[in-house]
Amino acid sequence: MKQVEIHTDGACLGNPGPGGWAALLRYRAQERELVGGEPLTTNNRMELMAAIQALETLTAPCRVTLHTDSQYVRKGITEWLPNWVRRNWRTAGGAAVKNQDLWERLQAACVRHRIDWRWVRGHSGDPDNERVDVLARTQAELLKARGATAPGLHGGATVS
Repeated sequence: MKQVEIHTDGACLGNPGPGGWAALLRYRAQERELVGGEPLTTNNRMELMAAIQALETLTAPCRVTLHTDSQYVRKGITEWLPNWVRRNWRTAGGAAVKNQDLWERLQAACVRHRIDWRWVRGHSGDPDNERVDVLARTQAELLKARGATAPGLHGGATVS
């Protein structure tokens, strides 16, 4: 299996508001940046989309080290998800799990990979985290500048 390193981040200007996501995929000396966004979303949805898009981009099963500054994403996928599924997508308090659509998509994207989920403190000087932070924020700012407000408008452009 190939060993791939992934760094992800999401950003939102307002919550909800225009949001962006970014992922940096690294395999050996090759790098690929993925970016996208939505005009009306939340930060948590953008954090999830970054991980989903990165994993869905991989064309073969891989060993993945995925770095995220989102405890929501890391704890959600490694700790909370099995209980949500067991409780038919209900929290311990009985409420519906927020972002179920994306959690299901992330769960499906994980199936064929061996993933080591690592949390990195945001804005702490980690170069790759800072890089995806700038990319995600730029996507949110572009959407804001365009005045985009139509739900469902999204990007997925590969930068490099």
